[in-house]
Amino acid sequence: MDRPFDKVTVVGAGFLGTQIALLSAYSGYKVSMYDTKESAFDDTYKRLVADFKNRGINPVIPWDKWDELKNSIKFSTDLAVALRDTDFVVEAVFEEIETKRKVFKLMGDNAPTKAIFASNSSSMPISRMEEASGRPERCINTHFYLPLQGMNMTDLAPGTRTLAEVMDKGDAWIRSLGCVPLRVKKEILGFCFNSVWRAIKRQTLYMWGNDFVDFRDIDRAWRIFSKMPFGPFALMDTVGLDVVYDIEMVYYNDSKDPKDKPPEALLQKIKKGELGVKTGKGFYTYPNPEFQNPDFLNPNSKK
Repeated sequence: MDRPFDKVTVVGAGFLGTQIALLSAYSGYKVSMYDTKESAFDDTYKRLVADFKNRGINPVIPWDKWDELKNSIKFSTDLAVALRDTDFVVEAVFEEIETKRKVFKLMGDNAPTKAIFASNSSSMPISRMEEASGRPERCINTHFYLPLQGMNMTDLAPGTRTLAEVMDKGDAWIRSLGCVPLRVKKEILGFCFNSVWRAIKRQTLYMWGNDFVDFRDIDRAWRIFSKMPFGPFALMDTVGLDVVYDIEMVYYNDSKDPKDKPPEALLQKIKKGELGVKTGKGFYTYPNPEFQNPDFLNPNSKK
């Protein structure tokens, strides 16, 4: 498939930023990456490889290509260097609006005028960041899920002044990565699928946090119903419980509805450093989580 850009820059070398960079490089783009921490890309890369191998995941990118692709990505702690000659910039920092606005301001100050800006935010519409960029007509949302695990869909949403040609280029970029663009017609928190997933996440956290049902049984139910290899709590562990909490607080701060506030029990896990896969413990313990046990769904085994 034709590529709409030559060079892609990813700002933020976290869990999703690293996957977006690897997938872009695999799809033939020149890729640069920026993070304030010198070891951020290496650290996340190693964690991804270890997690996938421990869970027996066969990623979209063949294993024999990983190191080559990783070495092709130009990492820098200097944003101006990372943005040099770029055509498309994806912001993938943590879910806090003022941080994102500061990043978009810096992107606007340092990127070429031709560059299109995208946010990988999982909940915040681009309208909340576009003005800081100085080029609101060239800003979009492109939210990825678990692209290297085969969850090949990406929310695509415009801002208040996004040009049609910018949306079309975003669409073409997503398709060139082997992902399906989920076009959002007008602003909504969570975009397309993440808005659906958020309803599931909110209810399952409520049931667990208020001690109605053990989280393992919720995951068992989801897996039996959906035929998926993991349930909502295992997925939250993969994303990171701190990230999940921040996302849920976006919804709560928007609505001020007490029902939207994540349970206190989730905050306590975070305070204890139980963030999921990245710390070795979340709802499950890693690298050998209970849900991977063949007896997890066996009706004849003792729970």
